Amino acid sequence: MKLRKLSDADAEELLRAVTESLDHLRPWSPWVADGYDAETVAEFLRSAAQGWERGTSFPHAITVDGAIVGVVAAQRRDRGDLVEIGYWIHPGHTGRGHVTAATRELVEFVFGLDGVRRVQIWHDEANVASSGVPRRLGFAEIDRRTPPREPAIGNRVGVDVVWELRR
Repeated sequence: MKLRKLSDADAEELLRAVTESLDHLRPWSPWVADGYDAETVAEFLRSAAQGWERGTSFPHAITVDGAIVGVVAAQRRDRGDLVEIGYWIHPGHTGRGHVTAATRELVEFVFGLDGVRRVQIWHDEANVASSGVPRRLGFAEIDRRTPPREPAIGNRVGVDVVWELRR
């Protein structure tokens, strides 16, 4: 597993990875609720480039043998000391430790950013697979929030679990 910054050249491969993962992602991810197409991936990559330029968003491709199998991204919503990390992985690559390894690497990256002292991971309470990543990386569960930030679609029960790691 390797991480690398996403670029416009990744559009076709990222579209393929997301499209192949739609059934796996839909129960948890509102961003694919209405499908995912070439226009959506192009907008995501434009937004990713702008986020890197502004220093507010740092999406990385998770690759295995050079192929994109998922994305892990860090979001700095303001210039405070907090960064949030989110992730997804192709269903053919679950359970292999790729997301944990990618998140571990991204945590080290964001703690290198000026002023970052806290990293959070949020997921729906029913998404047990997503809870394994912060647990394995030593994050502490700090809150459960209702109503959730995103709609309770698919398998979501509408309770956000918030994990935090402090430097």
